[in-house]
Amino acid sequence: MNPLAVATVFGFGFFYVVGAVPAGMAAGLSPSISAFIAWCGYATGAVIMTFAGEPLRNWVARKLKIPLEHDSTKLIWKIWSRFGLPGLGLLAPVTIGPQAGCVLAIALGEKPWKAALALSLGAAPWCVGFAYAGAQVAKGLN
Repeated sequence: MNPLAVATVFGFGFFYVVGAVPAGMAAGLSPSISAFIAWCGYATGAVIMTFAGEPLRNWVARKLKIPLEHDSTKLIWKIWSRFGLPGLGLLAPVTIGPQAGCVLAIALGEKPWKAALALSLGAAPWCVGFAYAGAQVAKGLN
């Protein structure tokens, strides 16, 4: 297993899981290893935000322009209103990422560990799905 490929997939997953699994497969990692490492990176991104403290969370909210005011026209607020933290956990991996998702959940009153857990679990089906899709594409190319 190539350590540079592992570090790259982990780094991609830390910020945005969508590209992490395909990047790992392109670097020669198996789909399952790519999915696991991408998930680990994503979960680490969420957990770090729980420890980061309020100043860093506020900075991330400003930098990423996270809409902390309720706006029923935005998709993220529609999901939050209807499905709460589980919905955010499933949507964040393909939209706003772990750091912004954690900032948003904590700003809405969720406990930090609960937010990190929901975001981490919400990324797992996406990682598996991307690995499966990538494996099917790779199988079709051979």
